[in-house]
Amino acid sequence: MMRVLIVDDEAPARQKLRDGLAGEPDIEVVGEAENGLEAVDRIRELGPDLVFLDIQMPRLDGFGVIAEVGVEAMPLAVFVTAYDEHALKAFEVHAFDYLLKPFAVTRLRRALVKARQQLDARQVGALARRLARLLEDREASRGFFEHLLVEGQGEREVLLSVESIDRIQAARNYLRVLTREGEYLRRGTLSEIEQRLDPARFLRVNRSEIVRLEAIREMQPWFHGDYRVLLKDGTTLTWSRRYRGKAKGLF
Repeated sequence: MMRVLIVDDEAPARQKLRDGLAGEPDIEVVGEAENGLEAVDRIRELGPDLVFLDIQMPRLDGFGVIAEVGVEAMPLAVFVTAYDEHALKAFEVHAFDYLLKPFAVTRLRRALVKARQQLDARQVGALARRLARLLEDREASRGFFEHLLVEGQGEREVLLSVESIDRIQAARNYLRVLTREGEYLRRGTLSEIEQRLDPARFLRVNRSEIVRLEAIREMQPWFHGDYRVLLKDGTTLTWSRRYRGKAKGLF
């Protein structure tokens, strides 16, 4: 039995997929999600074999869902899109199937045939590598993060605008994301997040901290080429000589 999750922000589209899957004896629709944040939760909670994943969703899109779940934990996906030339080309290059809205039931059945073949092969490692390359391809065309998905209180997840973030600290396998409203956690490394933050808006000041430039009140020369960085909230950081060298031309 193939366990399927349907993710789309439009109710008619979810219903069309559910209706199309209803006649398949080896398919069990285990759940639905109407946005990217719900999709991340449902994937982690339900562990489906296959996800029909809408690409164009507000706030957190389909590619964001993959990034948050992680390529190693992400199930097989059939991407659903109204039309995105770059996305379609990426799916074809990396051998992922997609449904172009509006799709016919015959096209849905062909996607299921391909999904069954891939699941039977059990090529989990190959799937993770293909997903990673797909994300790299997509991210190369997207630019920098505008929002960041973080862990809130309890099991709640929060989507933060990067403009609300004052600084980010490394904390072993996690990042501490500090805002004026509170503190959040996100799994990952500082080097990974640094690559997705606009260097015109964020500064890596040392090996364990990134700060938003608008959160800085002033900078003061210190010892041995280091600088003291005074933030508007009263926090003092050290901008090390090593990372100052990497930021030449920024100021």
